[in-house]
Amino acid sequence: MSDTHDGRLFGEDQPCYGCGPKHPHGFHLQFVRDGDDVVTRFVPGEHHQGPPGIMHGGLVTTLADEVAAWAVVLHAGKFGFTTTLQGRFHKAVRCGAEIEARARVTAPGRRILGVSVAMTQEGTTVWTGSFQFAVLERAAAEKLLGAALPEEWSRWTR
Repeated sequence: MSDTHDGRLFGEDQPCYGCGPKHPHGFHLQFVRDGDDVVTRFVPGEHHQGPPGIMHGGLVTTLADEVAAWAVVLHAGKFGFTTTLQGRFHKAVRCGAEIEARARVTAPGRRILGVSVAMTQEGTTVWTGSFQFAVLERAAAEKLLGAALPEEWSRWTR
């Protein structure tokens, strides 16, 4: 594994919950390439729980979505917007134990990319899923956002 990547790629103050280094409540994730995979590690705390001791399912899915998005960034050199996702919880994701999340682009394309994700905790698969991402032109991204795209993001559009 080599070269760590994080949200500063999109500007020091970018607001992403998953990778924004300054987000006050975010995951502050970092990513590395491992062959064709993009990998991140995260230890959920008590403030990430739904049921006692178990990470909230929506936050588990957020983690999966974030590593999938970074697979698009590091594979295609573009950012994508999630259009579909399917996921399966194999086991409860426990708070206090490290999760390893791996994503791989499985269907490369110019406009639509498919990504698979697998997450493990203590050597056991806890979540698997697949995503589709749309890579938009700047004007389409701005229309979706309802605002001008920050300059730091413009080079990541199609």
